Amino acid sequence: MPYGWKRIIIAFAYGITCHIIFALAVATMIISMFFGMSKSLGNIPLPACYLTNALLLLQFPLTHSLLLSQKGKIFLSWIAPRQHYKTLSTTTYAIVASLQLLLLFSLWTPSGIVWWRAEGPILSLFCCLYTLSWLLLIKSSIDAGAEVQSGALGWMSMAQNKKPTFPDMPTKGLFRVIRQPIYVSFVLTLWTVPVWTPDQFSLAVILTIYCLVAPRLKERRFKKLYGERFLRYQEIVPYAIPKLYRPKNND
Repeated sequence: MPYGWKRIIIAFAYGITCHIIFALAVATMIISMFFGMSKSLGNIPLPACYLTNALLLLQFPLTHSLLLSQKGKIFLSWIAPRQHYKTLSTTTYAIVASLQLLLLFSLWTPSGIVWWRAEGPILSLFCCLYTLSWLLLIKSSIDAGAEVQSGALGWMSMAQNKKPTFPDMPTKGLFRVIRQPIYVSFVLTLWTVPVWTPDQFSLAVILTIYCLVAPRLKERRFKKLYGERFLRYQEIVPYAIPKLYRPKNND
């Protein structure tokens, strides 16, 4: 088989794998949190389920940011062809992150305890808020560069035999309002669910802490990458809470 066709087939294989796992992870996450983590495939007996749930919950925040470090990049290089691992880095990163989320939300063992369940008009309200939170997350991901967030940039670049072109520093759309709209939108999905259980509360608390802390590491990378331009953006646009008024950004 000519090398060009082999490269394209490998690229599409990684792309299909990435997007299938990504779609499954997102769908599982939406459904599981909608029911307050009260419905899942996990069936570990007490008290072992507490340990397994804790490990499932902690593996995502502890590993997600680590994969962006130099050590994490070495790990990602192991799951891609040696000559293409740099090009496929966004794809392999999305695959691993999606697998982490899929494991967390599909293998969680529910406690069986329900603290509160919305009903009637309140249920409709929370369904609207939950949907809006997910729409904000989708919008902020698009503003940041959907091809990077979904992992498409890597395999599509490999298929075209070119170096990945990363989008510029995001300052448009929701990034005009706050610097971390993806993390904030994700936090909103955690707290707008119509069913509340000890499981959902634990999930919301741990992942909210992660979403408040992890972007600080991201901003360190942005300072090195964009320098003075990011510092000016940082002065104008708030971190996570929108300002009622701010001067126009001429960038």
